[in-house]
Amino acid sequence: MPFALLLLLAACAQAPPRPGPTAPSALPPTALPRNAPDVDQIQDAVPRSEPRSAFGNPPFYSVNGRRYAVLASAQGYSERGVASWYGLEFHGLRTSTGEPYDMFAMTAAHKTLPLPCYARVTNLSNGRSVIVRINDRGPFVANRIIDLSYTAAVKLDMIRNGTAFVQVEVLTAATPPLIASLPPAVPASSPPPTPAPTPAAPASPPTPPTPAPSPAAPAAATAAPSHSGDFYIQVGAYANVQNARRVVQRLRDAGLTPSFTIVTDSRQLQRVRLGPVVSVQQFDALIARLNALGYPDARLAQD
Repeated sequence: MPFALLLLLAACAQAPPRPGPTAPSALPPTALPRNAPDVDQIQDAVPRSEPRSAFGNPPFYSVNGRRYAVLASAQGYSERGVASWYGLEFHGLRTSTGEPYDMFAMTAAHKTLPLPCYARVTNLSNGRSVIVRINDRGPFVANRIIDLSYTAAVKLDMIRNGTAFVQVEVLTAATPPLIASLPPAVPASSPPPTPAPTPAAPASPPTPPTPAPSPAAPAAATAAPSHSGDFYIQVGAYANVQNARRVVQRLRDAGLTPSFTIVTDSRQLQRVRLGPVVSVQQFDALIARLNALGYPDARLAQD
């Protein structure tokens, strides 16, 4: 669970964890607010340039005996994994940047991204997406990559389960202006062509053949959304085919099936995967077994 990091007086600061669950099975750990605002009226965070916070950004820190290194830059960061959320029990407490935690704001906690920064979080199961400002450290529960505020979790439709498979992509302040600059350019080019289509309008009704080409519509339906693929665990990626085969055989010997290799890019890397995985609970159990077998870097993958 995220916690409010106190003032970091040394480069290697020991960050005392907040009270909370220590295992994924304890999730969700928080109660729902009684008088929550209408989250539909709460806008996404808007990425902007901010100085690196004086607090919460040591080169490294330790929690529960594990050491974390804070990234020098958030540029280009993208990660897939499990998200959780935190609420009432931390509402009003200090975040790692020193700001009070507001469970109704669009914020989040991350273990290693520099604070503050902004990220788009997408629920890979339903395609919903939000933009949050990351201003806290956490979550320090196994296999969780980000802890979202109550409002962000509601918008992603993950309150009931407490967790969700997500993709986290860091955004920069340059992104919104680029998007905002596109609409004005469209009306500028549209007025000139307007007179030409006007006379052609009467001629269009008597053209019955137009419905005939409608069979092309199914082509659009076949384009599946990016969140529709199955979830897998990627155990590792290997340039040597034999190494990949040995890993697959070891997984099968341990009863971890179906396991297989797949080539997914031009580098011809053999990616060893396990799955499909149908729930966060199954993901947690398989990750624990892989850790015991000596594969601590296994991560979520999706096709």
